[in-house]
Amino acid sequence: MQRKELGKSGVHLPEIGLGTWNYHGGVEPLRTGLEMGALFIDTAESYGTETVVAEAVRGMRDRVFLATKVSPDHFRHDDVLKAADNSLRRLRTDHIDLYQLHEPNHRIPVEETLGAMEELVDAGKVRFIGVSNFTVTELQRAQRAMRKHTIVSNQVRYNLVDRTIEKDLLRYCEANGIVVIAHTPLARGLPHILDRDPGGALVEIAGTLGKTPAQVALNWCLRHRAVVVIPKGNSAEHVAENCGASDWRLDPEHVRRLDQEIRFRRRGRLEIFLRRRLPPGVKNGIRSLVQRLPRG
Repeated sequence: MQRKELGKSGVHLPEIGLGTWNYHGGVEPLRTGLEMGALFIDTAESYGTETVVAEAVRGMRDRVFLATKVSPDHFRHDDVLKAADNSLRRLRTDHIDLYQLHEPNHRIPVEETLGAMEELVDAGKVRFIGVSNFTVTELQRAQRAMRKHTIVSNQVRYNLVDRTIEKDLLRYCEANGIVVIAHTPLARGLPHILDRDPGGALVEIAGTLGKTPAQVALNWCLRHRAVVVIPKGNSAEHVAENCGASDWRLDPEHVRRLDQEIRFRRRGRLEIFLRRRLPPGVKNGIRSLVQRLPRG
């Protein structure tokens, strides 16, 4: 498994990790990924998967890079410290390798939140600090709030059909030594990508290379030196397939075809603002409605 440096930390991550949002596969798929070299698992206190992650890494914790997140409702100083202790208990470990702010919370000063995160590093409970779903402006403010340590990562959505971060965030992270952890790198599932590929470029390229379409889609993300991916796989077979996206690279012509032929979007500031401000129930209702629409 190819590795990439976590920011400027000197620590190198597998370029393919294991995502656990909406995960229900149990221990076996995670174990399969770990055995194949994907020794990087991402979870969050809100996912409800920290306990299964703990079971998956049992007996090999010292080899696995564990990342989890604190929810925005817990961004007050004392709440951050309590949330970290709760995550440590559920993960059955004495330290979190990467502790991330799950998304911005503008109601609470980021200086207060990150001050608590730095205390966790000083106490040995956390090794590195990251953020998730931060724009360039939000990331810059967070960087200015740091006093002793640095922000090493930003976990954001990135895939063939959602290239929002290419507008400015990706370049900023590459220039400032911040690794991009791409969540949902296969969008809402491979059919969602294929629906936006009217010419069949993804399937054709995969056939030419002897790879699967999912592997090509993941490798497309990995062409950036600052990007690692954390696809979810609820079966051992899917996890093994995802791991097969490492240790090779698409050639420039294949990248050009995918860039030109797959219909993608870049979310605007208004859409990003609305997605953050809508209540969870409304967002879930919209998501459910979209999933009922005819494919394509």
